[in-house]
Amino acid sequence: MIRGKNVNQALAILRYSNKRAALGIEKCVKSAIANANEAAEKANVSVDPDELWLKAAYVDDGPTKGRRRLRPAPQGRAFRQQRHFCHVTILLSNDQPGENGKKESAMTPAVSKKARRGGAAAAPRAKHAPAKAETAEAAPEASEAPENKAAPKKTGAKKAAAKLGSALKRKKKTDEE
Repeated sequence: MIRGKNVNQALAILRYSNKRAALGIEKCVKSAIANANEAAEKANVSVDPDELWLKAAYVDDGPTKGRRRLRPAPQGRAFRQQRHFCHVTILLSNDQPGENGKKESAMTPAVSKKARRGGAAAAPRAKHAPAKAETAEAAPEASEAPENKAAPKKTGAKKAAAKLGSALKRKKKTDEE
């Protein structure tokens, strides 16, 4: 809702937003502006708070360990209730969005941890297995196998039809005898 916006626009959006979390996020944005001004003063850099924009804004899961409470329940029992907290992260920048030297579309996609580790997860996978005819043409001298090869496997419908046909033949033979 507020990512990539000017700080003033983001504060206006949050102030008139109907969301429950808007008040807390608005306080975090104001705190981030004050922190940016303070850090700029310590580094002897001039920063205009009106020219800051929100580079990133997101909420992560916070701690729940040690945040358990007991709620009274019927018949003298107690229900455990976990209090969930969160971390709000606001990153401000004084560069305009899209002004950095790299093109946004030229960025490489993120690589998974398994792929970075290497091994089978990083190896490219074949799209499909090559057809039997293609492999026989590719290596004709290697296919000097014995002639008594098994017949190709039949699918379910063909297998059922073959069983039915053989059963009818057996029945005819027993009727003739």
